[in-house]
Amino acid sequence: MISQSAREAWELASFVVTALGLPFAIAFFWWEQRKERDNEDEEAYQLLSDAYIDFLRIVLAHPDLRLRSAEPLADPTPEQCERILVIFDMLVSLFERAYLVAYKPNMGDDEARRWNSWDDYMHEWCRREDFHAALPSLLRGEDPAFRDYICRVAEAERGPVSATN
Repeated sequence: MISQSAREAWELASFVVTALGLPFAIAFFWWEQRKERDNEDEEAYQLLSDAYIDFLRIVLAHPDLRLRSAEPLADPTPEQCERILVIFDMLVSLFERAYLVAYKPNMGDDEARRWNSWDDYMHEWCRREDFHAALPSLLRGEDPAFRDYICRVAEAERGPVSATN
């Protein structure tokens, strides 16, 4: 049989473990969850970055379109116009995906760092006269918040865009 003092010692030990262990366990759980979310965010960013690199490979496969040149292609053929529009459509789709995955109104430092690279890409492409001119048709059916965002970017670079639904 357990003596009264041993029972009290076990109760005190149980209380100490509960009082100290439970907050520690909660803090550890919270830290692990945050670490997991950060890893998931980094993985999503890496997948988007890989998709942009794949997009640039497509651009490189079509040097006749001059998509990385400062000036758009002068007098493109109908076939070149079609390829340009398809490539721009792919780019807008990629930008929308990046916006939906990476953009938040209030971002932490790492989130802002990840998003700023996409914002830079959007600004870069919106400076192009041909991309800016194609935006109204490219934005049909896109997420309204994304459409508003990229229209603000395009307006800052080249002037207003009349996006249609």
